[in-house]
Amino acid sequence: MVIYSINDIEKLSGVKAHTIRIWEKRYGIINPKRTDKNIRYFDDVDLKLILNIAILNRSGIKISHIAKLSQEEIYQKVTDITEVDAIFEDELDALTLAVLELSEVKFVKVLDKKIELRGFEDTMDTVIYPLLDKLSTMWIAGSIKGAHEHFVSNLIRRKTISAIDQLEIKYKGKEPKGLIFLPKNENHELSLLFLHFILKKLGHKTISLGFDIPLTDIVDAYNIYKPDYVFTIINDTYSEEPIQGFIDMLCSQLAESKVILSGYQVVKQNFEVPNNCVILKGLGEVKKMFSEINISVSQ
Repeated sequence: MVIYSINDIEKLSGVKAHTIRIWEKRYGIINPKRTDKNIRYFDDVDLKLILNIAILNRSGIKISHIAKLSQEEIYQKVTDITEVDAIFEDELDALTLAVLELSEVKFVKVLDKKIELRGFEDTMDTVIYPLLDKLSTMWIAGSIKGAHEHFVSNLIRRKTISAIDQLEIKYKGKEPKGLIFLPKNENHELSLLFLHFILKKLGHKTISLGFDIPLTDIVDAYNIYKPDYVFTIINDTYSEEPIQGFIDMLCSQLAESKVILSGYQVVKQNFEVPNNCVILKGLGEVKKMFSEINISVSQ
């Protein structure tokens, strides 16, 4: 069993510790356990209950009314809300619960509603990435397991591929040509897929090789496609060794294209940047550069 402090619960649920104490003392809606020294602590059941209460409260139901409901009635009302076209002030709670329950129906329903209202790109920026950050915290805390991680990653992957396929772009023949990939031992596919969506939406003629790609395959694709730019992300590889050698080799093999690099190791390590290489520090810089890039990117 995982045990949480009230500060842990605040971080994981988004509900302020002060509010949680009010729910406990004034309404008796939650009953945290106590240590021998009378310090509050919570378990997974408490976390799930607080997330459910937060959803109902944000949907307009007063805490005084929720406090009169049994836990079964609270869970049923949340199910009813997620089964209709309700708009949540904070979709993260609903999606987090869907992940904890491994409920594909609930997860897809909330996500599809957000995409319908705001579009796929905005949903990724304002919901999906914050959700993944939140789940990372819960993973560290032990609140979710590998099954939860695979569940949510697979659903987001499917949605992103679908969004890419649904884009209808009429090319005029002068668009920038891009090649994107993740090198060997890099498997953060969701970031690459989202970038592919952004580039296609911008009208770029971009092809993706996918993840865990050896340098020989990258060079072959480069020679065949002759892209104006090549982009990759390096997060996990070269964490124990200098990245300079790989970057030098990549840039020399792709000498006629601009090589655009991002990722934790690229930002963290100090190295000499080749002339045809550009370093971007985050998603904001990546999106800004690609929105401005044109066919003259090849130098």
